[in-house]
Amino acid sequence: MSVTLCDVGPRDGLQNEPEVLPVATRADLVTRLARAGLPRVEAVSFVRSELVPQMANAEDVVAAVEPVAGTGLAALVLNLRGYERLRATTLDRVVCTLAATETFNRRNGNMTLEEAFAQVMAIREQSDLPVTVVVSVAFGCPFEGRVDPGRVVDLCARIDAEELVLADTIGVATPSQVKELVLAIAGAGAVGVHLHNTRNTGYANAIAALEAGATLFDASVGGLGGCPFAPRATGNIATEDLVYLLEGEGVETGIDLDALIRVSEWLEGVLGRQLPGYVYRAGAWPA
Repeated sequence: MSVTLCDVGPRDGLQNEPEVLPVATRADLVTRLARAGLPRVEAVSFVRSELVPQMANAEDVVAAVEPVAGTGLAALVLNLRGYERLRATTLDRVVCTLAATETFNRRNGNMTLEEAFAQVMAIREQSDLPVTVVVSVAFGCPFEGRVDPGRVVDLCARIDAEELVLADTIGVATPSQVKELVLAIAGAGAVGVHLHNTRNTGYANAIAALEAGATLFDASVGGLGGCPFAPRATGNIATEDLVYLLEGEGVETGIDLDALIRVSEWLEGVLGRQLPGYVYRAGAWPA
């Protein structure tokens, strides 16, 4: 069995950091991840720099990344304006997102849910690149509380995407909830999950998603991440921790774990602090 891992550290990881890293450093991070064998890296997001300064100069970051065979590069967009910026670059994939709740759409993108849905549909219609649609706060919203799974299933049916990712944006999901929701939307296309380890359930949720048939997993190098528009939404599951877990369970990722650990060690030095992930500190267990 094999799955596709997408490292969202250069985007979701860095957007929650207090400092803004130089363009060259951000591009270097993307290149290092690609060299470690990541099949997909979410390199940047095309959003307003006054709201998310960590993602400023996204075009310059993309231009500075060294191409690595076998790695596709994606970017997050919220609307057609962001898509137009992305399309002017050499990126391979579009990631567009909308939230499962009205309030989070307004806080994250200054749109109603229906307006966000319309933007996603317009991007899908115009794009000649593959599109991944992410439904954020699919399990719980910091402003509206628990999210009715039926609402998420209905929204996913309307989207009808070839690749659909359920995001536990604030890290509130538990394994049975993840399994049930993945199973409920399976069948129309590839299903993935974007998990946070805020309440220490992220890795158990990953196994539950795998058992339910998910084939795409977002994770962030070193466990960096969060959401600047969601209070206390701390880190994503760490890519190297997830690789260790999946490979130990016999799931092929195609990623060089030792090389990935070295990326986290390097990033620790760049940020000047210990990262949330565990495997890069403990090391990989001998084969």
